[in-house]
Amino acid sequence: MKLKFFIALCILLISSNIMLHSQPVQRPKLVVGIVIDQMRFDYLYRFKSYYGKNGFNKLMNSGTNFTFAHFNYVPTFTAPGHSSIYTGTTPFYHGMIANDWYDKSAKKMIYCVSDSTEESIGSSDKEGAMSPKRLLATTITDQLKLASHGASKVISISLKDRAAILPGGHMADAAYWYDNKTGDFISSSYYLKSLPKWVDDFNSRKLADKYLSGGWKLFRSASDYQISSPDESPYESDVFSEGKTSFPHSFQNVKADSKYEILETTPFGNQIVENFVKTALVNENMSKGKDTDFLAVSFSSTDYVGHAYGTNSFELEDTYLRLDEQIADLMQALDDQVGKDNYVLFLTADHGALITPGYLKEQRLPTGELNSKKALDSLSAVSKRTFGNLNLIENFSNGQIFLNHDLIKENNLDIHQVVRVFADYIGESLPGVSAVFTRDDLARQTASRDNSNLVLNGFNAKLSGDIVIVLKPGYLINNLAFGTTHGVQYAYDTHVPMLFYGWHIPAQTINTPVYIVDIAPTIADLLKITEPDGCMGIPLIK
Repeated sequence: MKLKFFIALCILLISSNIMLHSQPVQRPKLVVGIVIDQMRFDYLYRFKSYYGKNGFNKLMNSGTNFTFAHFNYVPTFTAPGHSSIYTGTTPFYHGMIANDWYDKSAKKMIYCVSDSTEESIGSSDKEGAMSPKRLLATTITDQLKLASHGASKVISISLKDRAAILPGGHMADAAYWYDNKTGDFISSSYYLKSLPKWVDDFNSRKLADKYLSGGWKLFRSASDYQISSPDESPYESDVFSEGKTSFPHSFQNVKADSKYEILETTPFGNQIVENFVKTALVNENMSKGKDTDFLAVSFSSTDYVGHAYGTNSFELEDTYLRLDEQIADLMQALDDQVGKDNYVLFLTADHGALITPGYLKEQRLPTGELNSKKALDSLSAVSKRTFGNLNLIENFSNGQIFLNHDLIKENNLDIHQVVRVFADYIGESLPGVSAVFTRDDLARQTASRDNSNLVLNGFNAKLSGDIVIVLKPGYLINNLAFGTTHGVQYAYDTHVPMLFYGWHIPAQTINTPVYIVDIAPTIADLLKITEPDGCMGIPLIK
């Protein structure tokens, strides 16, 4: 009897062990990444009382809200931002040092995703001659494709080409972006030979024309906008050529060949993206396969509106109140298509923005400029005065000085001494400069996850310049009459939302310092796959 019991117990234990080890790895059916262009962290709370229940507030209340998430490098632009979010590393490794930068070999400015070897798909112009070839690291989307042997579907969508291409990585099934000459969504031959029928059908709906015909009116009652500056402000652009900057706005005075481009500087650019995303979700059967799929979405109209109208405008607030509704609508579509508990979603931003400089000046807060032309002229004068009438300054862009190395060699000059001369002059004589870093300061160091040296983390030894200029807080390279901009290492540009929601995501608010590079490894950890190859971040969700 005891022997039979022992044998039965052994069989039970062996069976249980087999069953335990044969259980498949649990993963969500879909990952959704949402990046909002130029969203400061405080927008979550500044407009909170006017948001609905099912957009930003739902993500904050029912998901994990990291309230002290920062970028850990400079410059804070769209291409480096999207790349860092999806690679889990910084320009030091992924190579996206700006939106466009000076190519030392070609001796000209190049655009981050331009690729003359590719062709436009869905357009007769060059707007689709793009690819991710300059991205030097893998993305979380690439890693998902690798882990599933290509079975996972990756689709990336945005108004901007770079905001669609870089999140999609090197292996995306497709990346789509808005052609502001036609109002259609297009792609590149890097991904496709022709647009799918569902994209052609979507384009045939001519939604851009519909929104152009309606103009832009306030989404809510004017009393809901009193937390913003007066509607008519001297610090806002007259985007619509109306002779005013206050609501309502009409496209009546906009030139015909500019209307599709101007539409981007309205909430309707985001609305078109949301409509396209929902259409892709259904027609690409996202989440319906046996492997996890990935949908990358970037909302860019917030950036265009911020640049034109600034951080305190009615237009910006209106754009966010509408975006809140658009996100709620997208989440409902995800619930319907995928199921409430079957997808994980993260939401963040690619950078923040400086409070409108004109407003800062009015309030007697620190602000100012480093005029690039005056700076370049003075550096050229220093060069000629010091080095025998030679102008050794080859380029000044993105706050970096590129020296003419060929001319330096031809004249038997010591490159290190030349760099030091210019660096000392910049630090001592140029207005608005807080610090100066040279290639010698940075080239022998290695980037790290923390924010102890944001300049180093954003420096790429092969691509970056010889001297990097750091401005004082509130200062710009070239002052702005209207709107705002971004690109520096201060909190107004680095502090952004970081929200996780859905599958296996607890409801919690955490104020521990975290970094944008932590998003990709967090998703990799949830999916139980390898993080991107240059990743320096850590998983955050326990």
